[in-house]
Amino acid sequence: MSLLEAIILGIIQGATEFLPISSDGHLVLVPAIFGLAQPDLVLIGLVHAGTLLAIVAYFARDLWAIGRAVLDGLVKRRPMATAESRLGWYMVLGSVPAAIIGLGLKDFFERQFQSPTVAAAGLLVTAAFLVSGERLLRGTKTLDRLTAVDTLIIGTVQVLALLPGVSRSGTTIPAGLWRGLDRPTAARFSFLVGLPAIAGAGLLSILDIFSAQGSMPASYYVAAFAAAALTGYLCITFLLAWVKNHSLYIFAAYCAVFGTLYLLYTFLT
Repeated sequence: MSLLEAIILGIIQGATEFLPISSDGHLVLVPAIFGLAQPDLVLIGLVHAGTLLAIVAYFARDLWAIGRAVLDGLVKRRPMATAESRLGWYMVLGSVPAAIIGLGLKDFFERQFQSPTVAAAGLLVTAAFLVSGERLLRGTKTLDRLTAVDTLIIGTVQVLALLPGVSRSGTTIPAGLWRGLDRPTAARFSFLVGLPAIAGAGLLSILDIFSAQGSMPASYYVAAFAAAALTGYLCITFLLAWVKNHSLYIFAAYCAVFGTLYLLYTFLT
């Protein structure tokens, strides 16, 4: 793999991890389409670490406030007393379904990543979720009115993102819209509720680094990590600004066109 390919994969991971178009789907499909070398475990671990750094850096103030509120609530034996402390517990609650099902069916989900066709079909699922979210948008509820039921529904939908092509944010944002969150709130909560899953995937990928040998110069890995971190941060900023005044239909159209074109390509060749 060349330096340019390593940087491209870092950019793909950084952009598609946070935009509702599926990072895993692109990491499966793009190398298959363009004949790029498959990334080794070290590179995969580092680009995941880059996106983890991006989301932690962007939400650092929120995470600090949430962490303080949770600890304060535990000390005062009033764990759900404030909006910030409730949000902290909801982040944990929303991660439970994906953790249970992901660990229980780990081998099944890993096998799906060997099939670009599954990833292309997953993009169509993402497109359907995005359209349904916009169709059901009511936009009346903010984070301080979020409930445990809302969180469990959003967290359960997040399970689908264990499949390649199905975007985590592309399913959890629409699920938030179904539950009456306004679009900016749904997007923000999507990132927060997904942070434990992103952190878990990132840490597991980083652990793979210690059991694998790199096949490229160290500078290639550094470049891929930096590309993923910078692109990820910029894409979080972009998406949270975009949803204030724009719909999600453009992302739905992208997923639908990309997935359909790949399926047609495989059918005709």
